[in-house]
Amino acid sequence: MKLYSTNNKNLRVPFQEAVFNALPVDNGLYMPEVIPRLDPLFIRDIQQYSLQEIAFYIANALIGDDIPESDLKAIVEDAINFDAPVKFLSAETAVLELFHGPSYAFKDFGARFMSRVMAYFSKKGEKLLDVLVATSGDTGGAVALGFLGVEGTRVTILYPKGKVSKVQEEQLTTNGQNIRALEVNGTFDDCQALVKQAFNDISLNEELRLTSANSINIARLIPQTFYYFWAYAQLKAQGVRDVVFTVPSGNFGNIGAGLLAYKMGLPVKHFVAATNVNDTVPRFLKSGMYDPKPSIQTLANAMDVGNPSNWVRIQDLFAGNLDELRGMISSYTYDDQQTKEAMDELYEKYNYIACPHTAIAYLASKAYKIENHGEYASVFLSTAHPCKFPDAISETVFSEIELPEGAKSLYGKEKLVEELEVDYESFKSFLLENN
Repeated sequence: MKLYSTNNKNLRVPFQEAVFNALPVDNGLYMPEVIPRLDPLFIRDIQQYSLQEIAFYIANALIGDDIPESDLKAIVEDAINFDAPVKFLSAETAVLELFHGPSYAFKDFGARFMSRVMAYFSKKGEKLLDVLVATSGDTGGAVALGFLGVEGTRVTILYPKGKVSKVQEEQLTTNGQNIRALEVNGTFDDCQALVKQAFNDISLNEELRLTSANSINIARLIPQTFYYFWAYAQLKAQGVRDVVFTVPSGNFGNIGAGLLAYKMGLPVKHFVAATNVNDTVPRFLKSGMYDPKPSIQTLANAMDVGNPSNWVRIQDLFAGNLDELRGMISSYTYDDQQTKEAMDELYEKYNYIACPHTAIAYLASKAYKIENHGEYASVFLSTAHPCKFPDAISETVFSEIELPEGAKSLYGKEKLVEELEVDYESFKSFLLENN
């Protein structure tokens, strides 16, 4: 598998290099040199395969000879050891639940796969691998659990102070071992900027072996395609032919993976990007002007991103053709009051308890359905377990949630965290002094 930078298609690197050097030297993002078109017979018979079988097929098609088939199969089976069920709320509306992994968020797919790929490529005796990750909530927890105890790795998580939920913070800060947490007095965009600056710092990279666990890493993007194919397999088994996926979108890695799956041959009628008031992409799709703004804190904190990194990947998939983008992606944006009302509506109408991100996706799926009639399954993605958002969900509804055992075990654990101002030199000093 060869990959190029979105800023320079002549810059080509093998898969292993793209995994460890997550950000190209020109500050672009890595994309596959060739996007394989899957065998139509595989798509025709996809309902006959398990999630793990589908995941291995997709991973092998993309990664190729970089990892031998037997080793790749073992990686997939170890990493993707939980389900992602499609549940119908009505005849035409369904939810794809992506929170059945260890951190109760969709990011378990990417974090667990990536950690095992990195461990596979790492050689004994090599310099310690320092994994840097900025999180607006769920990424950090998934990465922490994905890398916890993985030999030869150390994870540093940066999260915005006061902008993650209690459960999310506990997942970030109570692990110890090879996991460190930094509470940044700023926004997610500030955290992300610090991480990017570290990757572009030549002197720091001479001292430390840095890599990223954010969705800028291609090893995160690949496994996120798995659940789109798996969702289609479940739908096809129930006789569904056409599907529209509605995706809660913050850094746009999730929907980017869906669009990559589409380019590989997954039959998708349309994608809907659902955002909170951080609406950089919806505004771009309307005006054609990309105008990122500082992120605004909302109930759906994992979507509080003002300048989504992965949007350049999506534009690359469509060769920057705005008309083609608009033809495949619609977008809607909602505020906190609408989000609360949607959570209440899901509970009252369907007895379904959803996190705020899921509720926003539900609203956008409804809006698209009103504007675009037809026979298709409207599937919105549920990206996190509602137990992670006690402050966002009404007390009455939250009391009905059955807490997973892993979430219960977090209560009372010691918080291990250091505070950090939005200052790159302070961040660099922390990394060097704690090496």
